[in-house]
Amino acid sequence: MRATPSAWAVSVAPAAEPVWDALRTPGAVVVLRHSYAPGAFDPPDARLDDCSTQRNLNDAGRQQSRTIGEAFRALEIPVDEVLASEYCRTRVTGELAFDRVELEPDLTGFPSRGDPTYEARVTRTRALLGEPVRDGNLVLVAHVKNIEAAAGVSIEEGELAVFEPLGGRDFRHLGDIPPSAWPQLVEKLERG
Repeated sequence: MRATPSAWAVSVAPAAEPVWDALRTPGAVVVLRHSYAPGAFDPPDARLDDCSTQRNLNDAGRQQSRTIGEAFRALEIPVDEVLASEYCRTRVTGELAFDRVELEPDLTGFPSRGDPTYEARVTRTRALLGEPVRDGNLVLVAHVKNIEAAAGVSIEEGELAVFEPLGGRDFRHLGDIPPSAWPQLVEKLERG
């Protein structure tokens, strides 16, 4: 069941919510869809080595990334590794939210089902979701197609899905946090 933004505003971190319990305890895998980037597709001539050829975060998307990071820090959500696709919008989301990012080619947009690398990349992404995390939580900054193909979950830009890794390629989807929840959480924390 998906929580509405108003439900998240009731409490900073509801104790009864498995998604919050998982975030506060090291060991979860968090998939964050990159923050808001206007448009639907990259231009046909987009290149990974040139951000000016890609869809990028606008001011609202950059602020959304910063707000997510502020909420993680204020709520003391432990973060270990932050892996992102090679597209600029995912890398910048990770840098603005968590001050660090490591590029992970397997998260770099998914080719179509006919592409010979498709199944291998889905399998490797499932392994990232299922592999136990030792310190903090693993954050994957990716695209909607990655999470849909690997876990059957669809999330909005700036939304995150939280998973409990069960080993190998097995995992359990604990829930999602919509992008509208983060500003409310930060505001509530600032008010004390």
